[in-house]
Amino acid sequence: MSITFYEHSKTFRLDTRDSSYLMAISKYGDLLHLYYGDRIPDEDLSYLIELRDRGFSPNPHEAGNDRTFSLDFLPQEFSTSDSGDYRVESIGVRNADGSRIFAGKAAGHTIYSGKYKVPGMPSVRALEGEGTDTLEIRLKDAASGVSVVLYYGVFEEKNVITRAVRVVNEGEGPIRLEKLMSVTLDFKEANYDWITLDGRHMMERHPSRSAIRNGVQSVGSTRGSSSHQHNPFVILCEKTADEDRGRCYGCSFVYSGNFLAEAERDQYRQLRLNMGIHPTNFEFRLEPGEDFFSPEAVLAYSGNGLTGLSHIYHRLYRENLGTSPYRKLPRPVVINSWEAAYFDFDEEKLLNIARESLDMGVELFVLDDGWFGKRDDDCSGLGDWKVNRHKLKGGLSGLSEQIHEMGLKFGLWVEPEMVSEDSDLFREHPDWHLGIKGRPATRGRYQLVLDLSRKDVCDYIIDSLNRILDEARIEYIKWDLNRNITDVWSGQTDKERQGEVMHRYMLGLYRIMDEVILTHPDVLFCGCSGGGGRFDPAMLYYQPQIWCSDNTDAINRLKIQYGTSFVYPISSLEAHVSICPNHQTGRTVSLATRGIVASGGILGYELNSTVLDREEKELCRKQVEAYKENYALIADGDYYRLTSPFENHYVTAWQHVSANRTQALVSLVLTDTEGNDGQLYLKLKGLKKEAFYRINGDEERRYSGAVLMNAGLPIPGTLKQYEGIQFKLQQIMEGTL
Repeated sequence: MSITFYEHSKTFRLDTRDSSYLMAISKYGDLLHLYYGDRIPDEDLSYLIELRDRGFSPNPHEAGNDRTFSLDFLPQEFSTSDSGDYRVESIGVRNADGSRIFAGKAAGHTIYSGKYKVPGMPSVRALEGEGTDTLEIRLKDAASGVSVVLYYGVFEEKNVITRAVRVVNEGEGPIRLEKLMSVTLDFKEANYDWITLDGRHMMERHPSRSAIRNGVQSVGSTRGSSSHQHNPFVILCEKTADEDRGRCYGCSFVYSGNFLAEAERDQYRQLRLNMGIHPTNFEFRLEPGEDFFSPEAVLAYSGNGLTGLSHIYHRLYRENLGTSPYRKLPRPVVINSWEAAYFDFDEEKLLNIARESLDMGVELFVLDDGWFGKRDDDCSGLGDWKVNRHKLKGGLSGLSEQIHEMGLKFGLWVEPEMVSEDSDLFREHPDWHLGIKGRPATRGRYQLVLDLSRKDVCDYIIDSLNRILDEARIEYIKWDLNRNITDVWSGQTDKERQGEVMHRYMLGLYRIMDEVILTHPDVLFCGCSGGGGRFDPAMLYYQPQIWCSDNTDAINRLKIQYGTSFVYPISSLEAHVSICPNHQTGRTVSLATRGIVASGGILGYELNSTVLDREEKELCRKQVEAYKENYALIADGDYYRLTSPFENHYVTAWQHVSANRTQALVSLVLTDTEGNDGQLYLKLKGLKKEAFYRINGDEERRYSGAVLMNAGLPIPGTLKQYEGIQFKLQQIMEGTL
């Protein structure tokens, strides 16, 4: 059992293979945080809590005249509200009497084998036979009757602790939940940096690192999705931490909607980290006996730098997130019709693109937007999930059959959460979208958002998608979301409960995915939201790969894929080779370099194959062959960021290493050059120091892992700007040092 309770010291101890997490119940019943870090053998760390009289820090009633005890400075597992702790709170609740106080005291706990469940929402799951344990701790506010249950899931071998919270109204009147954090993590000192993944549409998940300063810093989303702008993941790390050294803490939020991550350095140079649903547009009414479950947060700790932290999340999300068989299967190499045809196509044009792609080695043809309803541009047709017979005379089934006769599989694009005002669906159900009665609608991409808090709307989407999947042979679905949410108001929800709509939207979305995606395990679902606008663990639960960005420029993608790799496994990054000049930036990069960059994720193509010449198709075929040969290394190997495209303006390089460290794939792109430049070197990582390796099967020379990691390899001076190289290492013998 990885969880222990010591009765004599009232201490809880949670152990993973390499980390320990300790907390204790104070003499007044408060749950105090003691330690999270490298694994330690100690049972009682109460000596770390120094009590002293601090001015203007109130003392709880039960402490009497003990002025040394104040929640204003004590590290907590779940902070009180309006009862003496002035830092950012874990909970905001409006009690039945109108007060906002929550003063929860420990009121029992349970320890059991296995992983707790999060009802109605995705969460990390325990594998069969995997040692996973759960701790539940109940905090009760006796005066209001509000109880909070803290859930801790310990994945011992994965070095992960998951967190979730359930609020229960055990009082006699209704309460309003105004804020709820899935995790609060208190540190006794705040000499840390924090790293967030920030950006915008087409330039997502750029790492931003800054020192924790006095006061509150936060990132989040109120856009109705996890967003292009800020990802629901943060890192706290020592100031000296780098890729290979230093203490690093990660917090990842398994939720696709509005979120908040806030860090506060308080008056005593302590640090509090909160993460949960964003309080904006959130308010949940709980009648007596009702409860509310928060989404899950995933904590990880590494004493071996940022790479060590990434490896923990990569392994967990590859193996324990979702049930799709594609988690363990090679993904097909797709060619997508979007940048080849946009809305301008008919059946013959699509068949020509598919036919001309056969020599490229692709395995699956994806029909993107424009196949349904009256859909000749992005101003009409959304919601009408019936085939446009003017474009596809044989319908989806006819097109799919012809694609399969070529030897390719068939995929399709959908955007089920949206509706166009110029659509049959809108004309029949003008009240089915989110929008405030009496106010003109706010449009995005000239479309409105369907009200997924309504059961009838969800039923329509479920029936429509299941019908599409049943009427044609489809092996791949690209599920898109092309605007953020505004006008959060539902005509079917009482005015006193409008604050529930945004979260109920997410619950509705997860219900749709449960009844469509999970009932079609043989279909590979790919997530998308204008590219990477909803790239989060909850989406990966349903969709094992996500379109990384609408920006297919290979040089921009180096930064996007670099930032994404800090938390998300390479097997989740769908990356395509597109045409040049690039449609987003106008840049021209060689087809060879585009292939190297795209094979840094799940390789595919986003171009018109009918305009490629024979040499270009042959190069694509060789890219696909190399990618498939190295697929296990790319998708399941340990990933190393060799250089940062934000710090090294000359070279961006990365490396995939097999679990037994006998093979490695190294990729490099030269991003800038200077005249008469000095020699550049690339130092590798993750190899066995004492082993010897050959590069690309070269029999003439061997290299020790030690020399490759310490001296490195010279980067060819003949490389020109935007050119790249990729080479494979194979261990040939063990040695001694």
